[in-house]
Amino acid sequence: MSTLNDDLQDLESAEDFLDYFGIAYERAVVHVNRLHILQRFHDYMQRVSLPDDEEGQRSAYRDALAAAYQDFVVSDAITEKVFKVLQAAQPRKVPVALTDMRRF
Repeated sequence: MSTLNDDLQDLESAEDFLDYFGIAYERAVVHVNRLHILQRFHDYMQRVSLPDDEEGQRSAYRDALAAAYQDFVVSDAITEKVFKVLQAAQPRKVPVALTDMRRF
């Protein structure tokens, strides 16, 4: 009989994780956001103290994955800014003097 950790080692895609934990999903949402969902899932799991029992752990993983998926059902990758490259792309205010503006 395999353990939760054994099972998790065999999962590769966002779809694999969602199927394993029995989370219903829209393929279009996952297709566009699969890496963002998995990264958000990872981020959520970093904040969780896992219980000692496997059933509690399974529940914690499922809840974190469901929350990560739901983030991208109601929002998008640009808004959520999961990856550093998107965080760095935030607009910055740059002062420009009126004397620097010319009419072309």
